[in-house]
Amino acid sequence: MSSATPTLHPPSASASPFADRKVVFLVATLCCLLWGSAYPAIKNGYALFGIEAADLPSKLVFAGYRFVLAGALLLAFAAATGKVVLRLTRGQFGQLTMLGLAQTTLQYVFFYVGLAYTTGVKGSIMNATGTFFSVLLAHFLYRNDRLSMNKLLGCTVGFAGVMVVNFGPGLASFDFTLLGEGFVVIAAFVLSAASIYGKRVSQGMDPFVMTGWQLAIGGAALLLAGYATGGELTGFTPASSALLFYLGVLSSAAFALWSALLKYNRVSMVTAFNFLVPVFGALLSALFLQESILEWKNAIALLLVCWGIRQVTREDAPARR
Repeated sequence: MSSATPTLHPPSASASPFADRKVVFLVATLCCLLWGSAYPAIKNGYALFGIEAADLPSKLVFAGYRFVLAGALLLAFAAATGKVVLRLTRGQFGQLTMLGLAQTTLQYVFFYVGLAYTTGVKGSIMNATGTFFSVLLAHFLYRNDRLSMNKLLGCTVGFAGVMVVNFGPGLASFDFTLLGEGFVVIAAFVLSAASIYGKRVSQGMDPFVMTGWQLAIGGAALLLAGYATGGELTGFTPASSALLFYLGVLSSAAFALWSALLKYNRVSMVTAFNFLVPVFGALLSALFLQESILEWKNAIALLLVCWGIRQVTREDAPARR
């Protein structure tokens, strides 16, 4: 790479609590726990709202409401804490629109089309490739985030942990189709690239305001796409409304905290924790479905993922000033 490759040291990173390694570990783990809880929550949401498995337009409407609500909650919180929410320049609004359409709308469409043509097991494994994409993209974009043997080994071991937690009959015949596994991989790449773009946008904007706008814009686009293709959302009850509200809260909290972590830390250090999402998802899904979670594969998967995260993140310690 040439000397023009940016290092991108964020302003006042040392003064932010999000730059502390212990905070990174705790907050990143919390974000992954929240995202993992979305797996059983979304499944229950489909049942409560009466959305059929093949009804992709209604799923987009459901997602649209979730992300618009998440964006509105986050913007309201930002305004209540004294952050500037409405005074955006034309350039900033353009950046937020691009980020929202990529990170929320496009990624979600690719992911759910892909899931319609593959199994949940394969989708979970393919979606975990996003960590590899993030580490590789960071290598080419940032001089202080180069790929190393530790990072490569950590990503490989973490990915192995994701495969272990999903191990079952569904892996016996692992075929690959563009509309199925291919679209899930594309969704993972779009999310990785959009997250890195969001890191750049956040250097000139509060990450909570940035996340609120991108979720609201991306969610609005999902609503339009869902209704335009014949989707609908009916069956609002206290239970279904409470679940939708929870999904909005977890999305606003997790995405905002994740954006703050990316603003003040290296991409590879933060995204390595993404391997925890399918592990938490599998454990929480089993728990809420009253299935046994005391299986050897869950313990092995968690150990592999944690060791992989340690490998990726441990070399970042001396780099921060």
